[in-house]
Amino acid sequence: MSETREPILEPDLPIVDPHHHLWVWPAAMLATTPEGRHGFEKIIRGAPRYLLDELLADVTSGHRVLATVFLECGAMYRAAGPEALRCVGETEFVNGVAAMTASGLYGDIRACAGIVGHADLRRGAAVEEVLGAHIAAAPARFRGIRQSASWDEDPGVLGPLSGRVPAGLYRDAKFREGFAVLGRLGLSFDAWLLEPQLPELIDLARAFPGTPIVLDHVGTPLGIAAYAGKREARFGVWRENIRSLAECPNAVVKLGGLAMPFAGFSTFDASPRASTSEDARDWKPYVDTCIEAFGADRCMFESNFPVDKLTCSYATLWNAFKRLAAGCSADEKAALFGGTATRVYLLAIP
Repeated sequence: MSETREPILEPDLPIVDPHHHLWVWPAAMLATTPEGRHGFEKIIRGAPRYLLDELLADVTSGHRVLATVFLECGAMYRAAGPEALRCVGETEFVNGVAAMTASGLYGDIRACAGIVGHADLRRGAAVEEVLGAHIAAAPARFRGIRQSASWDEDPGVLGPLSGRVPAGLYRDAKFREGFAVLGRLGLSFDAWLLEPQLPELIDLARAFPGTPIVLDHVGTPLGIAAYAGKREARFGVWRENIRSLAECPNAVVKLGGLAMPFAGFSTFDASPRASTSEDARDWKPYVDTCIEAFGADRCMFESNFPVDKLTCSYATLWNAFKRLAAGCSADEKAALFGGTATRVYLLAIP
């Protein structure tokens, strides 16, 4: 897909990217991935490898990215050992990548300065062993976990991600028993779920007011499959749930993920690619609502790369965010583009 390279806006504005992945999809796995139209299949085929080289190419494409936070994506799990502990392999892998950039050999960037891994909180109190292993694997960088609750009765919404978790995960008693361990260990929780599920997260945030909760991707508005043509009609429901979540002082929100297929925007996978102004036009109602509800000091722009690259390049993405923040004060921009992420993920950035 062709994309017109636009001048970098505010190139000196410091950025901490609080949400990206690293992965490799082996050839054998690609061979079994269907040629689907949902979007994630295209992402896998379009970015079968996203490691340090690819990340560095993006973060040095014009914007002043100082540091990043890695979010779990099932990469590099251990091939052997207790099943519950295999996810620790991802943290071990990412901590090695972080050590590479901490050497200074790649410039000033500090990739993966924070690491959010995975653990199945349905293990209840026993999950403390897994969390302890994550901390031991990256004591200076491990900050929390993400466990997705994304579910919809229409499998067309999530496509190849459908069926990974049961409905109502965040209300499950055993899950909440495990969730309680996060607070004791000083860890945060990243939540990925879909817009109709937001009440589950609101209830969770109210039940655990001492645990930092990060809502990923503004709550993932829907406009595909069973929700095709309904996104705008559901906007009011989404907005009221966002406002309710914002009443929980332990909750913050990531502004991004709107370049994924779920919202059904015409800019997704468009050819030629949309301009930054067109991307900003689609995303503005959601971003503005979140900033109004949470305040800039509880919001953070995120790249969600390489997942969002089917809509735009890394440079274009951050230009779109800068357009969206054009009316913000200098202090608000400092929070949105790095301050909130640095505080929430307890980052040590030179």
